[in-house]
Amino acid sequence: MFEELNFSGIVIAIVSFVIIGVFHPIVIKAEYYWGTKCWPLFAVLGCITLGFALFAQSTVLSGILGILGCTFFWCIVELYHQKKRVERGWYPCNPKRK
Repeated sequence: MFEELNFSGIVIAIVSFVIIGVFHPIVIKAEYYWGTKCWPLFAVLGCITLGFALFAQSTVLSGILGILGCTFFWCIVELYHQKKRVERGWYPCNPKRK
């Protein structure tokens, strides 16, 4: 009975939850130290990760890499949202950065 169960979706869901949780503070720290000018790094990492997803042999690995790649692209959007949150005073501004 248990040989027929497919845990792929559950594994991908758990990993995506972890990726989103990890990237939330990464975006906050990236905006704090570098501002929005670090967005090209997220774009390059997203392209590389999605490229690896295309060639992954495992469906689970391909799904995880795809989610990671799209998360890198979503970080670009969130950088600009984080900038606005800092301007509103919801998060601290880095005094060493203009």
